[in-house]
Amino acid sequence: MQKGISLKPFNTFGIDVKAASFASFDSIEDLITLLPSIKKQETLISGGGSNMLFTKDFEGLFVRNCIKGIKEIERTETHVVIEAGAGENWHDFVIHCVDHGFGGIENLSLIPGCVGASPMQNIGAYGVEIKDTFAYLDAVEISTGEVKRFHLADCAFGYRESVFKRALKNQYVICRVAFTLSLNPTINTSYGIIEAELKQMGITSPGIKEVSNAVIRIRQSKLPDPKLLGNAGSFFKNPVVSDEVLQSIQSTYERVPSYPAGEGHVKLAAGWLIEQAGWKGKRFGNVGVHELQALVLVNYGGGTGKEIYDLSQRIIEDIQEKFGVSLEREVNIY
Repeated sequence: MQKGISLKPFNTFGIDVKAASFASFDSIEDLITLLPSIKKQETLISGGGSNMLFTKDFEGLFVRNCIKGIKEIERTETHVVIEAGAGENWHDFVIHCVDHGFGGIENLSLIPGCVGASPMQNIGAYGVEIKDTFAYLDAVEISTGEVKRFHLADCAFGYRESVFKRALKNQYVICRVAFTLSLNPTINTSYGIIEAELKQMGITSPGIKEVSNAVIRIRQSKLPDPKLLGNAGSFFKNPVVSDEVLQSIQSTYERVPSYPAGEGHVKLAAGWLIEQAGWKGKRFGNVGVHELQALVLVNYGGGTGKEIYDLSQRIIEDIQEKFGVSLEREVNIY
């Protein structure tokens, strides 16, 4: 247990705030020894620090989940169940699976963060979400120290949602996550941008490796590397609105990117809304909106979490005024 540690190396925005206390664990046994300290104070358990924004010093205990390991649990003629420690880097895990011919998560290449955060957020990209391949996760209940296994039906997955962000928030620590992946993968190029990238790469019969490479190229062309420019990836969720709201926007903008989201509703592209409102590339001192992707807020160096939060609030209010659409932050605020 350490005191007064800077969290700048442990959040991808690179915000320089301090934690009153700091600890880490790399096994379930180590985590259980930390539970008395976790239960008696405000605690934040983190992996890669890629989905958080600190607006002030953290007065509680900051704990890093460093559980590693990737292993095959079960194999049939068509599928394999592969389990990873929550502290494994997500992209490294995806590449491990791709290199072994395990298909299903290649569209999620280069998403920042660790494996443990993937079911928390039900992360998704280019037509694929975690829930599509999720097998189970093992988590420690903070109040009892018991290890509980959660299957798909237990997790209440939704768009960037799970039971761990709602009903069971702050009650469990995810330690291991397993996925059921295909040994005879079906390639998902339902998003036209992937097909266009594959065509540009000269690939007509892609496998999961080629799809992964295409996704990496797309993300690298649009999203800044957190090691070079502080950011947390997509800052806002794509809003789901009624058909009436879409029609209202279409009266001014004929070509509004939209995707079916259940009867009478569509999902809009938050980045498109922000760009149409004129925020893309705008800089305000040490923070701003990324020049290539309006969905990403960035810290150019020396920016504070409050400055980024205030910028996000101005964007939310502007989008509400211009389009009648309420944006919701995807990033957790502390």
